[in-house]
Formats: sequence, C-alpha cells, structure tokens
Amino acid sequence: MSVRTTSRSVTFRRAFSLQGVDGMQPPGTYTVETDEELIPGLTFLAYRRMATTITLPVRNRGAAARQMSTIDPADLESALAKDLRTEDA
Repeated sequence: MSVRTTSRSVTFRRAFSLQGVDGMQPPGTYTVETDEELIPGLTFLAYRRMATTITLPVRNRGAAARQMSTIDPADLESALAKDLRTEDA
C-alpha cells in the first residue's frame, strides 16, 4: 500500500476551537498534515484520505511541547472561514 502525506500551514488570527480538541486554541500558525492511501486496482491514480492532524501547543508544558490531534477537515475549514468572517466584521 502506498501512503502519501501532505502538509500545509494554516493561520488563525483569533482564538478558535475544533471538534475533538479540548478548549480554545490560541491564535497563530499551525501545521496540518493529511495522510492518504493509494486506491489499488484503478486505471488512474486516486487517493483516499486516511487521517488529518493538526499540531497544537501543549498547555503548561513549556514553549517547545506540541501534540498532534486528529481532526475533521470540514471542521477545520469551517473554523478558518469563521476566523475570516470575524476579521471582516
């Protein structure tokens, strides 16, 4: 099975929350990674998403402590859109 990982940075200008992640997260730039697996048996290349994670700071553990949390990409896009709407207001 062939797996690929793509990475991107997202920036929140205000505190935000995501389903499955405890509490509000501070504004800042975060790394989001998506793991996808190759769908076998097709005559063209196609991938299926396996997991999407975001790297978050760990509270009360020092500036360098980080944790990865699995998130729903649709929830992330909704939070980003809300952050943009709040900025425009």
